[in-house]
Amino acid sequence: MKKTIFTVFTALLFAVPCCGQLVYHDAASFPLLGRATECTPTRYERLPDSLEHISRQPLWELGRNSAGLAVRFRTNSTCVAAKWQVRTNMRMNHMTDTGIKGLDLYCLMDDGHWAFAGSGRPQGQDNEATLAANMSPREREFMLYLSLYDGVTSLQIGVDSLAQLDMPQVDLPHREKPIVFYGTSILQGGCASRPGMAHTNILQRWLNRECINLGFSGNGQLDLEIAHVMAGVDASVFVLDFMPNVTIEQLRDRAIKFYDIIRAKRPDTPVLFVENPIFTTSTLDEKVAREVKEKNAVLREIVDALERRGEKNIRYLPADDLIGHDGEATVDGVHYTDLGFMRYAEVLRPLLEDMMD
Repeated sequence: MKKTIFTVFTALLFAVPCCGQLVYHDAASFPLLGRATECTPTRYERLPDSLEHISRQPLWELGRNSAGLAVRFRTNSTCVAAKWQVRTNMRMNHMTDTGIKGLDLYCLMDDGHWAFAGSGRPQGQDNEATLAANMSPREREFMLYLSLYDGVTSLQIGVDSLAQLDMPQVDLPHREKPIVFYGTSILQGGCASRPGMAHTNILQRWLNRECINLGFSGNGQLDLEIAHVMAGVDASVFVLDFMPNVTIEQLRDRAIKFYDIIRAKRPDTPVLFVENPIFTTSTLDEKVAREVKEKNAVLREIVDALERRGEKNIRYLPADDLIGHDGEATVDGVHYTDLGFMRYAEVLRPLLEDMMD
């Protein structure tokens, strides 16, 4: 008897809110934020199809992840649901399934801020979930973040059978002059608990400016074709946050070349270089501490050299205060938790606001 009561209680505790009769609509009809180019092989990818046989294979495959992509829509439905498929049913031992292959819904409130509305918890490769329920039937603007890793291959949005699902009427986040971020697994969103907690998505909501996430897990190695992709965007700021993935040799060989490709096409756009984070493992691991210190010293030398040759609109962000000083902002000493991403976003926000001006 006790076991039966416990089983029923557990089922109720974790039950997904249930909607009435739903009608599903293909999300391909609605605006998609977060792409540097529209020339991708399929809708929910990040790299142009021209790079398929040019980029390193791991880099190309990571470009098929849907990090930073978000769908905008408007509805008067009392419930919002989703059906979606992902490419591989990916799993990792240090990141939640919701972050890897789930969805995240935000609603634009009357005061202009984006409020979390609910997450789509995945069941596998084919998924269906209620994201928000029991709402009053009035028009609202929504933004649906896609998964940070396992790429979404199809997406449908479910609303009440008698409700309207329309194009957004409010131009938020602003799409003119997006912020373009380039980097590593941290930038891609590892290891946020859900998509909305990656710092690029946090900043997109705070600044109400479209953010483009070109984070490639383990592969932010200054591949020059990515600089060309970035240069194709009429951005407000370029954020270069690649340090955890490069060796000193790669840094010396490629950093200025990468910068020059962007600068050749975007001579006046501000560029922010970010130091390698001070990994919390370096408190005790002397090898890690030494490597981080040496790499950051080289990056400083490179930026100083650019400034000496007369380059303008360059900013430099030291690692000292990126994620706090209590050692509690990572899941494994390297990759950020939601706390780490929030702290990092708080550091970047005033700097980006200043650079966008």
